[in-house]
This record gives sequence, C-alpha cells and structure tokens, in this order.
Amino acid sequence: MHDVLRRANALVTASYKPDLERCRLLCETVDRYVTGHSHHYILVASEDVALFRQLEGPKRTVVDERDLLPSWLRSFPDPFFRFRKRVWLSLRTMPLRGWHVQQLRRIAIAHHVGEEALIYCDSDVAFLRPFDCRSFWNGGDLRLFRREGALAGDGLDDQRLWASNAGKVLGLSAPPRNDYIATVIAWRRDATTTMCRRIEEITGRHWVAGIASNRHFSECMIYGRYADEVLEGQGHFHASNELCRVYWTGPALSDDEFREFVAAMSPDQVAIGMQSFIGTDIGRIRRLIEA
Repeated sequence: MHDVLRRANALVTASYKPDLERCRLLCETVDRYVTGHSHHYILVASEDVALFRQLEGPKRTVVDERDLLPSWLRSFPDPFFRFRKRVWLSLRTMPLRGWHVQQLRRIAIAHHVGEEALIYCDSDVAFLRPFDCRSFWNGGDLRLFRREGALAGDGLDDQRLWASNAGKVLGLSAPPRNDYIATVIAWRRDATTTMCRRIEEITGRHWVAGIASNRHFSECMIYGRYADEVLEGQGHFHASNELCRVYWTGPALSDDEFREFVAAMSPDQVAIGMQSFIGTDIGRIRRLIEA
C-alpha cells in the first residue's frame, strides 16, 4: 500500500474547440469524484490554447501541442472543409486530421511529465462515482486494459487494421489477437517512452513520422501490443472490465433512454462517455447528470 501511495498518477485528456463544454463537464466531475492523481493535463492544438485556459486550476494545465510535437508537423486551415477544419501537414507523414494528432499528443506527453502513470480520459467522459486513480496499481504493476482474443474472430475490421499497423511499427510478425481500445485506461510513462524508442529503431524515423506514415493507426493498439509482445507484460497486469460505459454510435438519447443507460452501469464502472458526434446536447447531459 505504501508503494502505491508514493506513485504519482496524471490524468490526460486530448481535446479541441468543439468539445470545450464537454471537457468542462469532465473537469467538473473529475474535481468532484476523482482522487489519487497529482495533475490533469489537457492537450490541445495551439489555436485552442487560449480558449481552454479557462479550465486551468491548481491541478490542471492546458498544454500546447507545439510543446509536444516536432516543429516539422504543422496545422493549416483545410480548404477541403471550407477552412472550417484543420489538416496537419509535413514532408514526413501522411496528411493528418485532428483525431490522428490527438493520438500523437497522448503519446508525446510521456516525454514531458514526471508522473509514473498516465490515465487517459476522453473529453466526452463524465465521472458519476468516486474513483481513486491509485486503484490502477497492483504493487509495481499497472492495469492494462485488454479484450483477450477479440481480434481472433470475425468483425472489428478497423481494430484489426490498426493492430496490424501497430505490429509493423513495432517490428512484430505475429497476427494481432487482442483489443486494447477504451477510455479511462492507464499507461506507464516509462513504457511509453521506450515504446517510442522502439518505433524509431524499427522504422529508422522519428516516432511521430514512423507512426503517421500511415493514417490508419491507434495509439491504444500500439501501446497494448508493445506492453504485451515486446515487454512481455512486464510492469503490467491485465483487466478486461471497462471502467467507463460508452455510447459509441446511434441516435441521440432521450432523457429516459439516458437514465436507462446510466442505470445499466455495472458496479465497477465509474464514468460514462457520450460520443460527441452523436449529437446529444451537452446542456441536457449536464442537467441529467446533476439531477
């Protein structure tokens, strides 16, 4: 127990302007329910920094992606979306969208902070129950979320592609078997930095260029395969239960459907996630949560 108490944990959220109010609700529920962390880092594009500063506090910092990512990867207004969205361009990567760069930020933060565990929460997550981040530790091992054998059957074609591409940048020949994608998950900071060095050794390129030379990637798949197949699980223990109940796809929920969704949370789930692209009004979510 004393070893767990000494370990520093950080919450990490990658966000962007359209998710500001969702991120605000996340921060409010973190402050209300979450303990056992030393700091909360919110990672945003440079043009969103000033907007997100209003969420900062004694234990919360907004981090500019320019302080995380190499200077040769730059964002520009995207003419294909009438300049309302942005595209990230370089001579070393494929053209990248915001969701690609959010993943790169989540990896890059490991090189800039000192906490031993990085706990990732998407900005459309809201905590509804008390949660102690120290529960991610079992002695010196950190909880690694894994759906055992999920890629061995049919379906999940996107996940299988992301996992296969993770194997390429990590130098792994075995076909992927497990799925590691979820929110409210934890990575070891030291394992994340050595993962980047591994990618550079295998690809002969900066780790950002190695990953982003292909647009079909998942940071969760890369870390999961690295932890399991390169580190052979060292420093980790596995868990398959999801701490956050997520509504991934479908129509916006009515008030009654939202209440039913929350009521169906399992006893060990502490948060919900409502994907922002579904269109559920954040004001209504806030009202229903507070009620």
